[in-house]
Amino acid sequence: MFRTIAIRIVLGLLTLFAVSVLIFVSTEILPGDVASAVLGQGATPETLAVFRAELGLDRPAYTRYFEWFFKAIQGDFGVAMTNKRVIIETLEPRFLNTMFLAGYAALIAVPLSVGLGIVAAINEGKAVDKVANVLSLMTISVPEFFIAYILILFLAVQYDIFPSLSTVFADMSFTERLYVAALPAATLTMLVMAHMLRMTRTSVLSIMSQPYIEMAFLKGLSRSHVILRHALPNAAAPIISVVALNLAYLIVGVVVIEVVFVYPGVGQYMVDGVSKRDLPVVQACGLIFAGAFVGLNTIADVLAILVNPRLRNPR
Repeated sequence: MFRTIAIRIVLGLLTLFAVSVLIFVSTEILPGDVASAVLGQGATPETLAVFRAELGLDRPAYTRYFEWFFKAIQGDFGVAMTNKRVIIETLEPRFLNTMFLAGYAALIAVPLSVGLGIVAAINEGKAVDKVANVLSLMTISVPEFFIAYILILFLAVQYDIFPSLSTVFADMSFTERLYVAALPAATLTMLVMAHMLRMTRTSVLSIMSQPYIEMAFLKGLSRSHVILRHALPNAAAPIISVVALNLAYLIVGVVVIEVVFVYPGVGQYMVDGVSKRDLPVVQACGLIFAGAFVGLNTIADVLAILVNPRLRNPR
């Protein structure tokens, strides 16, 4: 078991390294030039050459990659090209804002979706199960920005219950943050709930045809008792995987939501960096998103191994 866990962790680190290469190469081949974007169209070729040299853009790409990567794993993402501010100082409060929004949505979505998935599995074929399937399928089919704008239209414009712009500040109280971030959290909750609900239901029902489940029914146990006591523990591995995948999406997939609600998180910072051709900012945000995604999936793999009885007890 420990060997399997070690292999998963090493594979996660190798994946993160490969993703860092893709991030650097992708940003390098983007059209346009940050020097031209900063200095404007009136800059002379000499001025552009001097500015590129100051930014280090005249050096080979592989040299700049290794320098950037080894500094990044130490927490040094350099300075922004546009305003010369240290990136980590700007990223830290924005990352905390993104984690707050992701945690806010996760605390609502995970227990609610897993609970509804179990209820749908217990009531397979009944009205509750059919309604849950229809609603989850509708939510999956609708783009995230459309859900966001619908919530803004009804809950912010027509009824004025929540603010349409989710701008948070450092001196805000916890309750004010919960109120201001309610609409983006609700949007993220609706997006990830459908996947987790359907996977929970499918995983539990796939176990129901096993012989030991039939034996439990022959003993006279109720369907709810059989699912909660016998089927759910054995269906935990795929449920953990899909929960971790959706938690990673809550962190990585907030880019569109943060832009729609003008939420000051990492996604908004990344979009600003793309619009200004600020490559170090884009690379730093991309690496943070990749680290969160790979890290959560690695944790999911380890937890799936730990909850598997055959791996916990090799004999």
